[in-house]
Amino acid sequence: MTTRDRSSYLVKGDDASLVAQEVRTLLDDVVGDRDHALVVEELGGAAGDELDVGAVVDACLTPPFLIDRRVIVVREAGRLVTADVPRLVDVVREPLPTTVLILVGGGGVVPAQLVKAIKEVGQIIDVTTGKAGERKAWLHDHLRGAPVKLDAGAIDLLTRHVGEDLGRVEGLLGAVSAAYGVGARISADDLAPYLGEAGNVPRYELTDAIDKGEPGLALVVLHRLLDAGGLAPMQIMATLHGHFANMLALDGDDIAGERDAAAVLGTAPFVAKKALEQSRRLGRAKIGEAINLIAAADLDVRGMSGLDPEIVVEILVARLARQTRPARAGKVAARR
Repeated sequence: MTTRDRSSYLVKGDDASLVAQEVRTLLDDVVGDRDHALVVEELGGAAGDELDVGAVVDACLTPPFLIDRRVIVVREAGRLVTADVPRLVDVVREPLPTTVLILVGGGGVVPAQLVKAIKEVGQIIDVTTGKAGERKAWLHDHLRGAPVKLDAGAIDLLTRHVGEDLGRVEGLLGAVSAAYGVGARISADDLAPYLGEAGNVPRYELTDAIDKGEPGLALVVLHRLLDAGGLAPMQIMATLHGHFANMLALDGDDIAGERDAAAVLGTAPFVAKKALEQSRRLGRAKIGEAINLIAAADLDVRGMSGLDPEIVVEILVARLARQTRPARAGKVAARR
């Protein structure tokens, strides 16, 4: 369990809703049963304005009145004026024993010297969830302290359903807790009625489903990207074109392995490895057919066919997934 007895904190992440949730939890721990209205002072300004470091320093050095603690919350700490930050660094290193400073990331980059000072004497709480592993770790950590206990099936269902939209987890668990009671053990069947609309997922889940030759799964992922993800059909087209264009770029005898592939594509080795393996599995003819399908669909999305753009990408995704479906062993044997 995270220690909440530091004099300074920095909460940062790439999802504003998760950062806000973490700040609320931190405030509950730091303030305790004290009156928030008396203890907490929020500092900020109009969006886009620089934050006055002097005002933050003054707040941190003002002793509490009629209470034993003051908590200073600075929203969008990336707007702090860098030139004046050394003054705040001094306060972080030598704080009043009655004051807790909470910086909330956003509004730009938090000055490095301030981050360093908080790392040394305070605590940095990072709720970044941009990568699949980070999302899994965040969910695992938050389910441990959840008001209800999800069994393995429920955890799997929740993970697949919310996707990247982890900001929904807190409210969802609260609703389940209200329905079944604190401490209840929840199965997938118990959880299902409370899930609502499926959350967004990373775009690579679409291309992965196509590569596996699973049209049904690919269409499910497509609709999550269009609905929860808010992507436009043209953005889907760009993703598909980039995916197969990478395979085409790697079609040749001069690509010896994933390092060569990464150099050609300018991507991380694991991304290049996946593209190289699929390129070799499909071969030039199938990759060319896929590129032609995407080119034709691109014209249709732009109005050539008169079909709704979403229908066009649905047809395209289904065709691509069928085309890339691995050959069955029986058919391979028959061809031999």
